[in-house]
Amino acid sequence: MSLSQRAFEASQPNDGLLFWDVIQDLWDEESNPNGFVSLGHIHDNINLPLTAFTYGDGARGTRRLRNAICGFLTRQLKPVRPIDPAHIVVTNGCSSAIEHLAWALGNPGDIFLVGMPFYGTFLPDLTLRTSCRMTAVSFNGVDPLGDEAVPKYESAILDAFSAGQKVAGIVICHPHNPLGRCYPRRVIEDLMRVCQKYQIHLISDEIYALSTWSVPSQSDAVPFESALSINLDSLMDPSRLHVIWGMSKDFGANGIRIGAIVSQNNVPLHASLVSVALYSSSSSVADHLTANILEDDAWVDGYILENKKRLARHLEVVQTWAEVNDIPYMHGVNSAFFLWIDLGSAYQKRHPGKNISDMDAEVTSSLLRSKVFLASGKHFGAEQRGWFRIVFSQQRRILEEGLRRIVDALALMHRTET
Repeated sequence: MSLSQRAFEASQPNDGLLFWDVIQDLWDEESNPNGFVSLGHIHDNINLPLTAFTYGDGARGTRRLRNAICGFLTRQLKPVRPIDPAHIVVTNGCSSAIEHLAWALGNPGDIFLVGMPFYGTFLPDLTLRTSCRMTAVSFNGVDPLGDEAVPKYESAILDAFSAGQKVAGIVICHPHNPLGRCYPRRVIEDLMRVCQKYQIHLISDEIYALSTWSVPSQSDAVPFESALSINLDSLMDPSRLHVIWGMSKDFGANGIRIGAIVSQNNVPLHASLVSVALYSSSSSVADHLTANILEDDAWVDGYILENKKRLARHLEVVQTWAEVNDIPYMHGVNSAFFLWIDLGSAYQKRHPGKNISDMDAEVTSSLLRSKVFLASGKHFGAEQRGWFRIVFSQQRRILEEGLRRIVDALALMHRTET
């Protein structure tokens, strides 16, 4: 059967899709003791109305859901300007939201800049069906979320211009995946100034916005402040700021498939998305369930508070484990649900003098032999090899079993050499 070139390329073997094989063989203490422990991912009465089985109010989300999202995000993100239903396009997940923005803001061949390391799915989201391009911005030892990172973005813009290419925008993940940290307000403001200077867009993916916390021991952690909470006067054209949020992470509900584009000052953008919204519309059932959740302020507030407490406790478990086992890790973490750890350095400490051509592959192979899965920095565009992402939003027994297997994997590498 003949395929298009892009379909053919997508059909080729890709180790970035290993996760989908892993989740079909997950560990259970009783039913599948030899399965994988995945630290790379994580009702009763619905009472559906008849409208949930129709097209509802259209493909951009029902009025009820958009009103619920407005009230919810206005309370939680503290925007300078209250969010209105007209500012929102609902999609079946945040990947669709990002793809729609790339389609609407960039022409084929235009570039979106994403800093390294980055959420690996940004690449297909931005490029696969839009014919746009993504350029990964390298920082060469500079903190990717710090003040010195901003000139790196500007240099990437100028490099593109000198090559005759157009830059459509900058995409940030705030809080950051995989680093588990937040951008300081001043850095976001500086990025806004860069966007204004070169007349490009800023897309802030805030899918982890509510999975943040404050811990006295984390004195180097930066508190989360939404891009919507920044007064854009003298900073940038407000029509060029777009924020994304969804149910997937903060509510642990990626199966619901609800995402939202929040763009408060760009009527033509919203008009353009009407024509493609049908291809990413959420299920009316998911629409109804999400509205039920977000309209319950008391339950939501209690859930968010408890979620933050549990995430903070599990982060402490993993940090203590890393210190006990002499494994370097990212500091200043206070958001999302992962810890960025340097298993490459941990391996080299145990095997001084050994030359490894592909540290990520070496460590991954040993982890898989020990039946534990971690997302490799290779799939996040990491500048340094050997870094991996631990997802700690697991049941405590699963998390502890996974951490034990990681230590075993490091020992297993030693045994296979001797």
